[in-house]
Amino acid sequence: MARVLIVDDAAFMRMAIKKVLVKNGFDVVAEAENGLVSIEKYKEFSPDIVTMDITMPEMTGIDALKNIRQLDPNAKVVMVSAMGQESLVREAILSGAKSFIVKPYKEEHIIQTLNSILA
Repeated sequence: MARVLIVDDAAFMRMAIKKVLVKNGFDVVAEAENGLVSIEKYKEFSPDIVTMDITMPEMTGIDALKNIRQLDPNAKVVMVSAMGQESLVREAILSGAKSFIVKPYKEEHIIQTLNSILA
C-alpha cells in the first residue's frame, strides 16, 4: 500500500483527494496546508509519493518540491493545481515533479497517474 502525503492549502481539496486515494487503496500518512509544512511532514513520514498544490501561502509548491528533492533526490512528487499555465508546468517538471494533474481532475486520472509513477 503506497504511503501518500497530500499538500494543498484548501482543506476541502485535501479531503477530496484523500477520499479518492483511500477508496483506491492508498495510505494517506499525512497532510500539509502549505509548502513549508510539507517539508517537515516529508521528513517525518517519508511518503512513497506526494501530491502538491502549486499556489499556497508561506511557500509555493514548486519551492517545496525543490526542497523535498534536495532532501531526497528520489522523491516522487505530483503537482496538482488549477493553474494549468505552461510556464508553471514546465518549471515543476524541470524542478523534478514526476507529473502534473490539473484541477478539476477525474478520479481515475489521479489513480492512474500515481500508480504509473509508483510502478
